Amino acid sequence: MRAVVQRVSRARVKVEEKIIGKIDRGILLLLGVEESDEEKDLEYMCDKIPNLRIFEDEEGKMNKSLLDVGGSLLVISQFTLLGDARKGRRPSFTQAARPEKAIPMYERFIDSMKEKNITTEAGEFGAHMEVELINDGPVTILLDSKRLF
Repeated sequence: MRAVVQRVSRARVKVEEKIIGKIDRGILLLLGVEESDEEKDLEYMCDKIPNLRIFEDEEGKMNKSLLDVGGSLLVISQFTLLGDARKGRRPSFTQAARPEKAIPMYERFIDSMKEKNITTEAGEFGAHMEVELINDGPVTILLDSKRLF
């Protein structure tokens, strides 16, 4: 799985001009599922993201997690995170999981966050979405469950 984690003051997602998810302080998460992903990849992301210390403590150091600050999470499915543009000019998306695999993993990630009592909103899998955010910091972290970077 691949993720782009962005610390936000607020974020929202629209489909066909209708807001379907919005949060205030928290994380906007772009999440992509790879064809080779397994249960351990999902577990890694479910643990890593809510515990990632990217929020400032009382001394201004990034030392608190989403759980520590009681922040919210907006999760957007994004298969393009698996795009490979090393060859040619058009990215290849062959590593991205097909919807039959990606949708259940995406939904299980969201359910896991809700089970951790994190206010969690989501985009619509496969829809054309407009995502707006105020990146706080800015803070943007890239994650890969296979630890490629």
